[in-house]
Amino acid sequence: MNNNPFKTAFDSLEEFADVISEILQCSITIEDANHRLLAYSTHDERTDPARIATIIGRRVPEKVITSLWKEGIIPALLKNNEPIRVKSIDDVGLGDRVAVSIWNKDDVLGFIWALEIDKALTEQDCTLLKAAAESVKSKLLQLQTRKNKKEERSQEFFWKLLTGHMKVNEEIIENLHAFHITPASSFTISAFQFQDDITTEEEKQISYLLQTSQHLKVMLYTIDCNQLILLTSLDHIEQPFHEINRFVEAFVHNMEKRFGIAAIRPAFSSIYKDYQKIAKAYKETLRVLSIKEKFPSETANIHSYQNMGIYQLIDILLEQRKHEEYENQALKKLHEYDKKHNSNLVETLEVFLNKDNNVNDAAKALNIHTNTLSYRLKRICEISEINLKDPNQKMILYLDIKLQKFM
Repeated sequence: MNNNPFKTAFDSLEEFADVISEILQCSITIEDANHRLLAYSTHDERTDPARIATIIGRRVPEKVITSLWKEGIIPALLKNNEPIRVKSIDDVGLGDRVAVSIWNKDDVLGFIWALEIDKALTEQDCTLLKAAAESVKSKLLQLQTRKNKKEERSQEFFWKLLTGHMKVNEEIIENLHAFHITPASSFTISAFQFQDDITTEEEKQISYLLQTSQHLKVMLYTIDCNQLILLTSLDHIEQPFHEINRFVEAFVHNMEKRFGIAAIRPAFSSIYKDYQKIAKAYKETLRVLSIKEKFPSETANIHSYQNMGIYQLIDILLEQRKHEEYENQALKKLHEYDKKHNSNLVETLEVFLNKDNNVNDAAKALNIHTNTLSYRLKRICEISEINLKDPNQKMILYLDIKLQKFM
């Protein structure tokens, strides 16, 4: 007797989903590793809101994926090939179901989900579901091979854009259509700098997050050593700077929370409408990453080139200072005083300027009383002969304090 009723050949994943459904007497969906819908059983109407939304959108809704991560379901599916019972999550319209991973050696190719609406699956049913996952593996491998070849071609195209080797707008639009990518009316280039070169396993994790995030559309992406680079659509986004900022911060957060990869540094360019400006946008992004590396504390919460402010010009100013052999006399006096009296007036001044002259915030950051800070500021003005009410003096002091760290 054949213990695996799924050994017979099938022409399509849709046909296979119907076969599983008939044998187990429940609704079936088959997804790839990034929760994109590949096939679903069609012969009955037993379903729930989460499955309906998956079928309509052709992928699992992000809120459902997030809930499954929080409940530990997806981490469990990524660790073993045994069927896992999933209890209903009413908040996202998810009913009871059983899930099983589709594996090829050490890689998860996808998932099969069986809904338990009219009946709960027995232990024998779960064994059959596991057998179905083994039988469908070859079909998913074929799909993955075609997908990988397409990604290689699209990444080559993306590098031509990033390096300025494709500059004719019509040609760029034509290539986007060839890759079935809808050209966006506005876009940004973003990048994420990892501490070390991105590994093959991390590439899979990155792909998973980009594919499952449904807030902003990633049109193209590539990896260069320790950097992930994205071309992101901003179509129909009312507050694009706010939304792309939220997107990059969410990516960093999820990479750490779900996969334990910390200290990723995000950056993104200005917003553009002309695809011939992609190379320019890429340079802006690299510029932001360079600035964030030099001034990590000052720019920790700044990811946009537009919001870098005076830091956009910091390298130019540094070169000028070096060329002129300039020295800020007010700061020189404060440094000499600190050295002689073992004090920290320069640090006090820097924190005060960082906090935009807010005495309460600066005192809190320095962990001193506001009266102590006021006394120090008075001494700073006396020693350096500066006027902290003069915006011109404050601006040049702020810049020179930052520049001194690299001179």
